[in-house]
Amino acid sequence: MSKTVLTIDDSRTMREMLNHALVQAGYTVIQAVDGIEGLEVLQANGADVVITDINMPRLDGFGVIEGVRANPDHRATPILVLTTESDAAKKERARAAGATGWIVKPFNPIKLVEAVRRVAA
Repeated sequence: MSKTVLTIDDSRTMREMLNHALVQAGYTVIQAVDGIEGLEVLQANGADVVITDINMPRLDGFGVIEGVRANPDHRATPILVLTTESDAAKKERARAAGATGWIVKPFNPIKLVEAVRRVAA
């Protein structure tokens, strides 16, 4: 049975690139355009791994991480942050909120899939 990855990004191009890389690697992909929709989609469908951008309208990636961690059903769900940000303070804030890992855009599809495999194991 394939694992499900929820990708949350306000960029349609980025969602398409993530979808392509993950589907080719055998994952089922569900998508959301911002943090609020992301939490709704996660609640409705569940996911084995969440990949979220940081800078998004309505609810940013930090809010997503906190929202996922606040839900007992998803407390242990791995969360990968995919962002153009490489600021150490933001990485630390994401880690403190409960992020599992950090991937900087533009991403390498092979490394992305390896990271998802590692956290989904």
